[in-house]
Amino acid sequence: MTQFWIGTYHGRHDGTQAKATATRDDTRPEPYAWACICGASRAFADRHEMDLSAWRHTHPTRLDRMRQHRARRWRARQARRTGSLTS
Repeated sequence: MTQFWIGTYHGRHDGTQAKATATRDDTRPEPYAWACICGASRAFADRHEMDLSAWRHTHPTRLDRMRQHRARRWRARQARRTGSLTS
């Protein structure tokens, strides 16, 4: 087994619970990575960069939350427009 568990980051994003699991795999060129239950994942050569990225993914800043809210509203508006065109 070449993949080792490093840690777990718990938080929220997009209005739901988020959990990102960090691992290290020495067989890859970028050995440090995290994967979230939402499907997002990233890989890094440096553990510090991986920690910062995983933390920010599970603990978005106020600006990140505003962007997520705006994106959700835009998707809902687009869905309503598409639905009204087909009815």
